[in-house]
Amino acid sequence: MTYDLFIGDQTFSSWSLRGWLMFEKFGIPYRTHMIGLYAGTMAEDLAPLAPARLVPVMRTPEGEVIGDTVAMAETLAERHPDAGLWPRDAAARARARWLVAEMHSGFTALRSDCPMQLLKVYEGFVPSETLRADLARLDTIWSSARARFGNDEPWLLGAYSLADVFYAPVAARIAGYGLEVGPAARAYVDAHLADPAFRAWREEGLKLAYDPEPYAMDLPSRPWP
Repeated sequence: MTYDLFIGDQTFSSWSLRGWLMFEKFGIPYRTHMIGLYAGTMAEDLAPLAPARLVPVMRTPEGEVIGDTVAMAETLAERHPDAGLWPRDAAARARARWLVAEMHSGFTALRSDCPMQLLKVYEGFVPSETLRADLARLDTIWSSARARFGNDEPWLLGAYSLADVFYAPVAARIAGYGLEVGPAARAYVDAHLADPAFRAWREEGLKLAYDPEPYAMDLPSRPWP
């Protein structure tokens, strides 16, 4: 039972990272197909998957096309109940759904001010007040989840779950722009950066070069950690 997963460029497509982690981290068989997100062929590439218009998109083994990462997550959890996408504990599962929903609908300053890029760490980036508020909220919800459900694991709710899938690109943004967060949040960011799946995703993206580079900022930088 193999799915088809359609993604954008690994270095820059945050939502594609989420879609890919849903398969990679939970052992669900898939084939990857690249969509020309920055090559100008996105609409053409997605035409056979209508009405999908954004990445990622998945196609089930039966041929059903599903877009949007929340819909993909719920579909995979329903079809693979033993894979552990959601926590088994009811309270932890409810918290995970809350965290996913808040990520999906919020943190607009972080998303707009700091597009995901996995090339370098910018130095001297000055966050706006709205971005600082987003970072404070992340500190709060991450610390709360780990304190109640973490069980001394690096992830939000003990075992790796869909909540961690949805916050992986957030960790990348915090790292990529040198954003200041508290010690607990920093440890959570570091867990993502060290995760073998995350590192494999980034290495695949580095195989492509860009001129001009999307989202480039006129700031000094240092190597990716």
